[in-house]
Amino acid sequence: MPEYSRNGSAYRISGPSDAPVLVLVHGLGLNRQLWDSYAARFAHRYRVLNYDLYGHGESAPPPGKPSLTLFSEQLCGLLDELVIERCSIVGFSLGGMINRRFAIDHGERLRAMAILNSPHERDPVAQERLEKSVFDAAAGGPGATLDATIERWFTAEFISANPDYIAQVRSWVLANDPEVYAQCRQVLASGVIELIRPRPPITHPTLIVTCENDSGSTPAMSQHIAAEIDGSQVIVVPSLRHMGLVENSSFFITAIAEFLESLSD
Repeated sequence: MPEYSRNGSAYRISGPSDAPVLVLVHGLGLNRQLWDSYAARFAHRYRVLNYDLYGHGESAPPPGKPSLTLFSEQLCGLLDELVIERCSIVGFSLGGMINRRFAIDHGERLRAMAILNSPHERDPVAQERLEKSVFDAAAGGPGATLDATIERWFTAEFISANPDYIAQVRSWVLANDPEVYAQCRQVLASGVIELIRPRPPITHPTLIVTCENDSGSTPAMSQHIAAEIDGSQVIVVPSLRHMGLVENSSFFITAIAEFLESLSD
């Protein structure tokens, strides 16, 4: 069972109490269970904080209209309550937008971040088309486009070989409140605009990872994120799609571990 913070965040914290803190932030429609294998691996060397975003999993509904700032403040409030002054953050998809927003809002509390399969600037036509599609799909709730989403997230081979896991992911998404899910989809679609070329620029050590066939968080987007964060590293994982962190978790865990171990402070 999770613990609950005063701001309604469901969370688990594990690992040595005096170790550096590593925060794991999941993506749209998912929950902290996405990170179970990651938390188990990293808890040997880090104090791992794994929590549900507002409106996801077992956390409370958002206290206001969802936005990157709202989610950044959710994390900040959780860190305050747990008396965590500084942390590294691994964020997947929407989570990779939230950790960038956190870097902008609370940079003094961020040691480093890993941005996994997270979107960035789109051309104006693509941005307008995406926002319209989000609006059109909102009426159907989380299940309206779920089949297409699963196909975008996973390779056909993984879907065929892992029906139980796919069923679990589907259940996570379908458990979301339709209105909150639609609002969070809008954050995923339009929130990138506030992250483009931030001033002052983000200067924290940063690892950026995406997959070769991730159509929503493309290798080109990762390169553009890197161009805006001096000294950042980019890794493109061959063949996989949006949920490469599940299909090849060992690769992602190793890349994140090596990045964290390379930090000088």
